[in-house]
Amino acid sequence: MIFERALRRELMSTAGAVFTTLFTITLTVMLIKILGQAAGGQVSSQDVLALIGFQALNYMPVILILTGFISVLLVITRSYQDSEMVVWFASGLSLTRWIKPVLRFGWPIILLTGILSFVATPWANEQSSQFRERFEKREDIARVSPGKFQESATANRIFFVEGISGDANKVKNVFVNTFRDGKNSVVVAKEGEMEVDKDGEKFVVMSRGRRYDGTPSQPDFQMVEFERYGLLVANQSQAAAGDKSARALPTWELIARDNPFNRGELLWRVALPLMSLTLMMLAIPLSFVNPRAGRSIGLLVALLLFVLYSNTVSVFQASVTQNRMSLMLAWWPVHLVVALLVVGMFFLRLTVNSRYHPAVMWSRVRRALFLKRPA
Repeated sequence: MIFERALRRELMSTAGAVFTTLFTITLTVMLIKILGQAAGGQVSSQDVLALIGFQALNYMPVILILTGFISVLLVITRSYQDSEMVVWFASGLSLTRWIKPVLRFGWPIILLTGILSFVATPWANEQSSQFRERFEKREDIARVSPGKFQESATANRIFFVEGISGDANKVKNVFVNTFRDGKNSVVVAKEGEMEVDKDGEKFVVMSRGRRYDGTPSQPDFQMVEFERYGLLVANQSQAAAGDKSARALPTWELIARDNPFNRGELLWRVALPLMSLTLMMLAIPLSFVNPRAGRSIGLLVALLLFVLYSNTVSVFQASVTQNRMSLMLAWWPVHLVVALLVVGMFFLRLTVNSRYHPAVMWSRVRRALFLKRPA
């Protein structure tokens, strides 16, 4: 049908613009955040692009949900403002006729959201965790950014190096300030390199430098010149590997390893494609707007509904995670309420000319009250 083809074509073009806008905003925020972490020594500067890619995959389901919701809302709202809906209604089309083309437009979004939620996002979270853990396990000196003071993982040592070789084994112009047992020690050296002894302990061995112990002008102050000086920075035998976060577990593993955290994560993954479906259906009756009014209020209400919807799902997820509610009891109530809201709003729009419509009944009540008012 003509209107279905025109509607799908406009939905696709609008969805492309909405997705590009949302993805650009998300990518910019992630870029600023991860670059800040790299500058602060929390992640490796070499891993920035990979971490941005993993975070983009992590946020992609929410971006797709918003893309479908906002696209349907904007397209049908524009039809109301341009009085196109009046023409379609006058041609005998009901508002329910918009469900079919919207579903044809939306099913790839729903399917892709499900694939990302159940497969791609857990993989991206796992890869991101591995990158961060690998960086955290690096020795302190290898985590130092050239030309920047940086605190060690144990918070009792500050490093500064002017330059690092490509393999991160050799450093130049080293400064190390260590505070231990109430005493301060400063070591400066022309160069240093990483060495591992037979017990697996890693040292940075500095050459041609000085060590200052204590506080200048105090009796215990000492200065020692050295040709070689070793400083312990890591113990290879101490390996700590924690359990994977539930967000990084594959879906089949969430089901196999039954615990509150995994059940809560499973609830969230199931909720995302359902949110995509219900919100696109909700956008059809929610798109009504007076042609003489602006569309900004409707869009604001829609975004508030999305925030309320997602936050309510998060509340149920937290209840499952804290073992206060079972998964079978928690996964469906929110979506059922939204589905009933969709049915209710369709009913209000389809019966707008009925004498029993709430707006008509309220108008009659107001008119009756006005007529009874004494002159």
